[in-house]
Amino acid sequence: MAQTTTNQMEVSILSDREMLITRIFDAPREKVWQCFSDPKLLAQWWGRGNKLDVEKFEFEKGGHWRLVEHSGGESHGFEGRFREIVPMERISWTFEWDGMPGYPSIDNINFEDLGDGRTRVVTRGMFFTAEEQDGMIESGMEGGLAESYAALDRLLASMK
Repeated sequence: MAQTTTNQMEVSILSDREMLITRIFDAPREKVWQCFSDPKLLAQWWGRGNKLDVEKFEFEKGGHWRLVEHSGGESHGFEGRFREIVPMERISWTFEWDGMPGYPSIDNINFEDLGDGRTRVVTRGMFFTAEEQDGMIESGMEGGLAESYAALDRLLASMK
């Protein structure tokens, strides 16, 4: 099992098609949940803090979501469908990046209240093939997510 840690984020490769990403935020679960579920707040951190257009955000089972990040004169689109939403506990969605069209993963995002004003977010990503997981890793996904989570840290700090 390969494992790396970036900016308090731990990425573990569980198998050739499955990864686990864990990050602790210094904020209560309610606020972290709000930043994932409110498109106005999501737009402030999700694209590494860059300009982000929320083209669609139907926050319900089966609902479609599409986000487009703008940075350095380029645009990067991401989209999927919500598979399950358990308020304050879990979001499950399909995830597809325009840079690798046709290769959606399934991400299960769990929100754990640590009881001390902090929240652990655990994402289990499942890919259809090993090549798809490798492609996502090689795309710079880990660095981009670490930057987005750093932007989320700043947003959460401003909400206190």
